[in-house]
Amino acid sequence: MNRPPRRLTGTAALAAASSLALAGCGSAKIGGTAGTLPNASQSVNAQTADPALLAMVPAALRSRGTVLVATDPTYAPNSFKDANGDIIGMEIDLGNAVFTRLGLEAQWQSADFAAIIGGLDAKKYDLGLASFTDTREREQQLDMVGYFNAGEAIATLAGNPYKLTGIAADLCGIRVAVQSNTVEAAEIAETINPACAKAGKPEIPNNGDRFNAQTDVVSALVAKRAQAMMADSPVVDHAVRQSNGQLMKIGSDYNTAHYGIAVPKGDGRLAQAVQGALKGLIDDGTYLQILTKWGVQSGALTSDQVLVNAATG
Repeated sequence: MNRPPRRLTGTAALAAASSLALAGCGSAKIGGTAGTLPNASQSVNAQTADPALLAMVPAALRSRGTVLVATDPTYAPNSFKDANGDIIGMEIDLGNAVFTRLGLEAQWQSADFAAIIGGLDAKKYDLGLASFTDTREREQQLDMVGYFNAGEAIATLAGNPYKLTGIAADLCGIRVAVQSNTVEAAEIAETINPACAKAGKPEIPNNGDRFNAQTDVVSALVAKRAQAMMADSPVVDHAVRQSNGQLMKIGSDYNTAHYGIAVPKGDGRLAQAVQGALKGLIDDGTYLQILTKWGVQSGALTSDQVLVNAATG
């Protein structure tokens, strides 16, 4: 959810979209076991903390033994809720594995994407793991530890009834659904619409139809209240796979960049500890196993690409 972070009616077609949206809203269950790998969780959970990494963890966290992690559970397959209301997803599995290496149990807190960075500043959460694209702007507030490579992508209804090209610059005049406070929302307001106006073309109405939850973005497109949606590439790919043929991806991924785990500045060497844990998970194969489970292995980083505050834009 890139740079800055993201209802159905009663018809049979829209009922299918509820499974596409993958899990409802509401408060999350807190606990460090949600989303662990069914085939690898025993080995992951059995790991003891790396002593060198544990020494980097702030004393208060070491003493508590838990870490409160904010996530936006509307962004499948990265973070979303299952039928029981438990938060699951690629980021949950990965976070659980990372924090186990640091001798900590992750407690996952459901939060609106737009509120997470403010919550970190207010010390409401210890870390944020919510598909944040690492940007220079964010690095002014937080330390960002890269863990995944994602692009932006566009989807529309199956058959491409609006004859879209899949190029973001060609969305002038199209109703586009997007999650609020995402890089896609910023791109519409700051790049696409100014270019449309300069070319004498109609702008995307309302700077995009904006929703607090990505599930509502998908639902708006399925319900034909929007003609296209923009989101991070793994989220678009997952929505299309889960749509029972109702949606299609158009064009190619673009503006690829790293997601970063958000760590408050001033937390000593915690960012470096998280970085070390991620490198270890890459080296022993756990990282790729987690990504493969969720079908997002194309976004895998190598160990030397796991950097702190390495934004390129």
